[in-house]
Amino acid sequence: MQLCFYKYHALGNDYLVIDPKDLVNPLTESEVKLICNRNFGIGSDGILLGPLPSKVAPFRLRIFNPDGSEAEKSGNGLRIFARFLWDMKRVIDEEFLIETAGGVVKAQVFENGRMVKVEMGRISFWSDVIPVVGEKREVLNEEIRAGDRTFQYCSATIGNPHCVLPLDEISQDLALKYGPALETHPNFPKKTNVQFLKILDRNNIQIEIWERGAGYTLASGSSSSAAAAVAHRLGYCDASIQVHMPGGIISIEIGPEFSIRMTGSVTRVATGHLTQEMFGK
Repeated sequence: MQLCFYKYHALGNDYLVIDPKDLVNPLTESEVKLICNRNFGIGSDGILLGPLPSKVAPFRLRIFNPDGSEAEKSGNGLRIFARFLWDMKRVIDEEFLIETAGGVVKAQVFENGRMVKVEMGRISFWSDVIPVVGEKREVLNEEIRAGDRTFQYCSATIGNPHCVLPLDEISQDLALKYGPALETHPNFPKKTNVQFLKILDRNNIQIEIWERGAGYTLASGSSSSAAAAVAHRLGYCDASIQVHMPGGIISIEIGPEFSIRMTGSVTRVATGHLTQEMFGK
């Protein structure tokens, strides 16, 4: 048996799409890790399993991190999955709904598949929703210790948790040094995604990303959403924000009650088959 996969990237954040109808048995944690491994598998920042049946949307998506854990939501993953559905002619150029563990989103593919817009839902800064330990509050401008350094941070969720650290200067080295400790910090019962944020001007921000379950990442849609929302909430930016990342730029529009519209590119990379030999079978 050969298992078909479809590989895409969204600004360098790459995922494999696997249709569950092609699976004889559910993917195990160890199989997810192996498939995502860049030396012993195909290599990716995660696996998108879908479309699955849903009672609330035409399509349901499960998102797996390369460490085998399951994510509630991924902005880049959703854009890639939307493009996959468009490539398979399951959708056309009109808006459609996708169910994730982090909520139902609305997506639309345009520019002949090269661009995808996703209505990501609403950002919340409330500790009991994110979640963050301690009394119920909006988590804004609090202190957090990671290794040898104390940061000011804000926390937010758009279906998955985020820790945003506004700084004067950011770098890949900073994300690599402090990202792991912040991801697993006791403040975050479900761990967290981490964004190191630099304000460029009223309509542009720059972020470096440490992604929960994946590590250092070139781009992230949910991270872009959270960082942009924090920049707007703190008064640094307007409601229309370009998020600059090592992999490229995502456009974020912030609407009423911090609803988020994300627009970014998707590139189809390859289609192929996973062999049983890879799994030692």
